[in-house]
Amino acid sequence: MLTPTPWHHHVAGTGQIHGAVPQLHLRLDGASSHAYSNAQLDDYQRGGQPALVRHPPLTLRLRARFSHPAGLLRGTMGFGLWNYPLVLPPALPRALWFFYQSPPGNLPLALGVPGAGCWKAATIDTGRTRALALLPFAPLVVPLLHQPRLFQGLWPPIQWAVGVSEARVQVPMETWHDYVIEWGHTTSRFLVDGRIVLENAPSPRGPLCTVIWVDNQYLVLTPQGQVAWGLLDVAGPQWLAVERLELCVS
Repeated sequence: MLTPTPWHHHVAGTGQIHGAVPQLHLRLDGASSHAYSNAQLDDYQRGGQPALVRHPPLTLRLRARFSHPAGLLRGTMGFGLWNYPLVLPPALPRALWFFYQSPPGNLPLALGVPGAGCWKAATIDTGRTRALALLPFAPLVVPLLHQPRLFQGLWPPIQWAVGVSEARVQVPMETWHDYVIEWGHTTSRFLVDGRIVLENAPSPRGPLCTVIWVDNQYLVLTPQGQVAWGLLDVAGPQWLAVERLELCVS
């Protein structure tokens, strides 16, 4: 086990967090599209300490279930590791996590994996040198990605450059399952109930922090240049229950 790090609770709107590590209940008691609601646990450190404290090799294990199946959940939610890119100054996103987003959100970053409505294992590292090298060509390439045949040929090397690897997780989200993320120096692996769902995924660079959350937002960001963000109405309670949360040096 790692040296204990302080956990931080962040709630907004109707968000609530009950319990404590290793057993938690993150909940939205309904939500309105007029206000942001969030229940989030993280170990992002504030107050003069290094902000991002997790480095590979690292294994994250937990047991989890959601209140509803995929398709009925609203907003974004999941658990894993990321670089908290929304703090100031903002950073280019890096993450490896189990992730869900409902429509109208849409993040179709990996060929063959839907951008919304499915439970997935995913990695991304948009700050890689090879990814930054592509930025000057974006005005030329993005219009070409609107053509399906060109997209099929052009997107795979771009996906590789930004460290995106994804796989659908074919288990019911509303029942208990054991989840494992093995974050290595060069590649990472995701397991559910002892079965590999994604392996040899490019590892995002460290450091990162742990994050577990449920909120009512959505994001649209497509290779074709569509960008949108908004909030959703959530009718009634929606929650994520977590047990046996632990982080270990691999």
